[in-house]
Amino acid sequence: MGRSRYLRAAHPGPEGGLDPEAPEALSECLIGVSERIGRPAVLVAMDDLSAIAVARTASTLTGRYRIPHQPDGLPARVADKAELSALCARWDVPHPETVIPASGAEAAEAAWRLGLPVVAKWSRPWLLPAGAGLRSTTLVHGAAEARRLYERSAEAGSRLLLQRFLPAGRDTDWFFHGAFTRGGHPLLVGSGRKELSWPVRTGLTAVGRWLPDPAVEEAGLRLAERLGYQGILDLDFRRDERGCFRLVDFNPRPGAQFRLFTDASGLDVVQAMYMDLTGQRVPEPSGGPGRVFVAENYALLAAVRGRRLPFAPAGARDAVKAGPAAPAAPRRDPGPGRVRGSGRGRVEAAWFAADDPRPFLAMLAAFLGRGADKGAGLLRGVPARGRRTARAVVRAPRQRDRLPPAASGGPAARTAPPPEAPAEPDELVTR
Repeated sequence: MGRSRYLRAAHPGPEGGLDPEAPEALSECLIGVSERIGRPAVLVAMDDLSAIAVARTASTLTGRYRIPHQPDGLPARVADKAELSALCARWDVPHPETVIPASGAEAAEAAWRLGLPVVAKWSRPWLLPAGAGLRSTTLVHGAAEARRLYERSAEAGSRLLLQRFLPAGRDTDWFFHGAFTRGGHPLLVGSGRKELSWPVRTGLTAVGRWLPDPAVEEAGLRLAERLGYQGILDLDFRRDERGCFRLVDFNPRPGAQFRLFTDASGLDVVQAMYMDLTGQRVPEPSGGPGRVFVAENYALLAAVRGRRLPFAPAGARDAVKAGPAAPAAPRRDPGPGRVRGSGRGRVEAAWFAADDPRPFLAMLAAFLGRGADKGAGLLRGVPARGRRTARAVVRAPRQRDRLPPAASGGPAARTAPPPEAPAEPDELVTR
C-alpha cells in the first residue's frame, strides 16, 4: 500500500496497538489525524477490530469524520459469533447448528452429538492473544480435543462455539457484499461464489466469481434491513447437502475481494458508501455479473493442489483493463439452480503482500516443485505493483464525478470532474 500512487500520506496508529475494549487511544489518534487533514474526511474501517473500535468511539469523532451510523454497538454484535448465532435463531436465518458449551464435559458431549468432525470457533477472535497458538476456527476430530479447547477459554478471552461441519464442495462457498445507507437501504449489492480458496476449502477467496443468486441476495438484504445496517458488510455462506445456504460469518466491513463487485462504470461498494456519506447521488448499478476476482499468489497455491483453474488462463491477461472483455459465448454454469454467467467477464487481479514472507515462500516452493504449467498461466497477470489490505482509510471529501440524469430519462451519464477540483490520493492510518 505504501508504494501506491493513489496514497498521499500514511499516519501511524495508536501506540501499543488497537484495543477495542479501550478505544480512547484510537479516538485521540484519529483526532490528531483530522487536525492534520484540516477538514472532515470519510473513515473506512478495513477489518473487524477497526470497525468495532471506530463504532465505539464514533461520538467523539462527530464533525471530524463522516462515518456510517451503526446503532447499539452493531459491529461488535454481528462480529461476535455467539451473538450472530443468537440473531440468526431469532430471525430464522439459516445457520449451522451451534452449541455454546458451559463446561469441558458439555463441549465433549456436544462434539459427539453434532457429529465429528466439528467446527470450533472463538466468539470474539480479535481478542485471541498473539503467539498462543489459538486459531479463530479449528476443525475438531475428537471429543477429547473439544474438551481441551474449551479449557483454554480464559486464555482466548471469549466463549467457545461448536458448530456442525458443513462439507465443502464445488458449489458450496458463497459470499455477499453490500453498501447500505440509513435504514438498510441498498446502494450496491452482489452475490458471488468462491471458486478457489487458500487454505484449500477453508480460507480466504483466491478466485471468486460474481454470480447473482436469489437466495443469497435475499438473505443479505433481509438481514441488513432488519438490523438497520448502514455501511459496508461482507457475509459468508455455505450451502449444505440439502441446498440450503447457511450464514457462517458476518464481517461489518469490506471483504478482501470487494473489488469483485464493481459495475460497468467502475463503481464499487467503497465508492458507493463514500458518495452517500458526502451527499452525492449514488447511480443505479449497471452490469457486473460474470466478473472474476483473482488473488494470484493464493490462487497459485490452491491451483497446484490439484484443482484445475476455474477460468481460462488467458483471462488473467485481461486484468484491470479499462474496457470490458471481448464478448464470449455464454458458459454453462455447473452449479445446480444457478444463474448462468455471461462468459469470461472481466478479471480483477490483486497480489496480496503478507506481513510475513511465509505465504510467498510456500507459493514459490509449490510453483517450483510441481504445477509450473498452472502457475505460469496465473503469473502472467501479476500487477507490477503489490497491494496489501489497509486497516483504515480516511478520504477527504472531494468533488466526485457528478451524475446528472440523462435528458431522455434514461440512465445517468457520467461527466468529467471540473479541472479545479482534481482527485486527491487517500490517506492511510496504520497500526
